[in-house]
Amino acid sequence: MFAPSQLEVRRFFCQTYRKYRDKLPLTPMEAIASDWIEQHPEYHEELADEDAALAAVYTVEDGRTNPFLHLSMHLSLMEQHQIDQPTGVRQALDLLAARRQSLHEAHHEAMECLGEMIWSSQRSGLPPDGHVYLDCLRRKATRTPT
Repeated sequence: MFAPSQLEVRRFFCQTYRKYRDKLPLTPMEAIASDWIEQHPEYHEELADEDAALAAVYTVEDGRTNPFLHLSMHLSLMEQHQIDQPTGVRQALDLLAARRQSLHEAHHEAMECLGEMIWSSQRSGLPPDGHVYLDCLRRKATRTPT
């Protein structure tokens, strides 16, 4: 399993943003990442300063969203969808995107489920529970937006 360090993830997104901004060729993964970066202009300033990005600390108390975590979750959801892992996630994400009429909004809702699954796994010391995750996605996909 590929498990990049926090610094590697931050470098990846900062370098992808630089290459995208400078209209340089992108790898397939960078092209996917740049699509999500483009949809998040609120992160562009942070991504433009790699040194500051590598040193940044994001805490709940600061009330700042970690752009690297957020963008990584978009990539995780894209990969889960592509390989349908856990089985059924593709259908749930497709339904959620159709119901919300936006893949982006669907991802943001799905991130709540993904984050809960990861948090629960870390807290319990048990492997992530794909069934609970899929149930959360399916509930969101069948619920009328507020």
